[in-house]
Amino acid sequence: MTDHALDLAALREATDRFLGAAAAMDDLAAAAPSRLPGWSRRHVLAHLSRNADALVNVLQGRPMYADSETRERDIERDAPRPLAEHLADLRGSAARFEAAAAVPADWSRTVTMRNGVTDSASRVPFRRRIEVELHHVDLGVGYELEDLPDEFVTREIDFLAERFAGHPDVPSTGVAADDGRFWTTGGDAEGGPVVVRGTAPELLGWLAGRRDGSALKTEGGPLPALPPL
Repeated sequence: MTDHALDLAALREATDRFLGAAAAMDDLAAAAPSRLPGWSRRHVLAHLSRNADALVNVLQGRPMYADSETRERDIERDAPRPLAEHLADLRGSAARFEAAAAVPADWSRTVTMRNGVTDSASRVPFRRRIEVELHHVDLGVGYELEDLPDEFVTREIDFLAERFAGHPDVPSTGVAADDGRFWTTGGDAEGGPVVVRGTAPELLGWLAGRRDGSALKTEGGPLPALPPL
């Protein structure tokens, strides 16, 4: 069962780590490429600020974004700003999200995310933590998948295995961590069943599109090609 209060506490810790890493950069470093194709580190910072505000919309019953173009347009608008402005925006948007999450509410209610995806409100703090943790890795400043808290890695693999479950373009797939943890995902695409084995961080990297899966081993077929998130 999701405990949104615990997730909010873990999110604060993750946000503090991210802000510390961002504040250690200078404007030149912030303008350098991130690990995400086509995005500088400033794009990552802008995205995280606007994502916090978008999730405030979700918690307050509004559309996550005004329209399909808003997300990309706002990121491109904000990315060129100086680092100091990004840091202020990151702190302010994080505070707005925390304030929205502090309002007494029915956390079991269903909310609508981007592209019409629905979820329990109780999972919104964890969804925000996913953004903060993975984009910290995307900055390419020394925080790696192997540095992520183990409980987060486990839950994010749970989340991604659920997301790809039943997907018509993904064969039936077992995801096996070296420590014995096991997940199932995929759907009815040809080529299954396949078992993919490796360390939990490598498995997460593959599922989240952060690594190519070359460090993983497969049984029953080639490594499945996953659709973009």
